[in-house]
Amino acid sequence: MRTTRIHVEQPLALGAELALPAQAAEHVVRVLRMNAGDALTVFNGDGFDYTAMLISFGKRDVMVRIDGREAVANESPLRLTLAQAVARGEKMDLIVQKATELGVARIVPLLTERSEVKLDAARAEKRLQHWRAVAASACEQSGRVRVPEVMPTQALQNWLESLADDDAQRLALLPEGTLRAREVQFGAAGGLLVVGPEGGLGHRDVAALHQAGFRGLRLGPRILRTETAGLAALAALQATHGDF
Repeated sequence: MRTTRIHVEQPLALGAELALPAQAAEHVVRVLRMNAGDALTVFNGDGFDYTAMLISFGKRDVMVRIDGREAVANESPLRLTLAQAVARGEKMDLIVQKATELGVARIVPLLTERSEVKLDAARAEKRLQHWRAVAASACEQSGRVRVPEVMPTQALQNWLESLADDDAQRLALLPEGTLRAREVQFGAAGGLLVVGPEGGLGHRDVAALHQAGFRGLRLGPRILRTETAGLAALAALQATHGDF
C-alpha cells in the first residue's frame, strides 16, 4: 500500500506534535478521507522520513504525532545543477517536477538573450514560491527526502559571474556540441547543466558560456524542445554517471 508523504517546513523530532500545512491537511481530510489513528509520513529535507499518526482534527488544524524516524539513502551520488532558461506557461512546472524526480540537486531559472518570459520582482517571487512547492510535491511523490534548492530567477550573465569558485563540470546543451554524455568526467563537485529557452541560446549567451568554461553537450541528431532537452540530458547523465 502506498504511504502518504507530506513535506513540512519545520524541525521534526520523535514524540513531537505538529499541525499539517493547510493544503496538506485539506488533502488528508477531503481527498484521502483519513481518520484519527491513520499513519502517514512527513519529511522536512533533513534526510529522514518520519512516521506519524493522525491524532486530531479541528476546524482549521490537522494534528499529527511523530512516532519514528528512518534515514533514507536514495539521493544520486552525482550532484547536478540544472540551469534552465525559464519556459512559458506550465512547461516550467513540468521541468521542475521531472528534474526533481530525476534527482537534481539544484535548479536555477535563467533569463537569457532569447527568453520570451518577462518577470517583474513581484511575479518573480510568486513564481519562485510556486516552483519550490512543485519541487516539494515531486519529492513527496518520488520518495526523496532532500528537496532540491530552487534559486531565484536571474540573468544568465549574473549567474555565470557567481561561479568563480565552483569546481563543478560545466556543460551546456548546444546543437554544435560534440561532447557525449558518456564522455563527461565528473569530479566531487558534480556538474552544471545549462539549457536554453524555446528559441535556443543566442550568440551572446553561447559566447558567455564558452568564456566561463562551459563545454557543449550533444544528445543526438534531433532537435528537442526546451522542456524535453534538459530532462533527457539529466536522465542520460544519471544513467551513465549517477544512478546506475
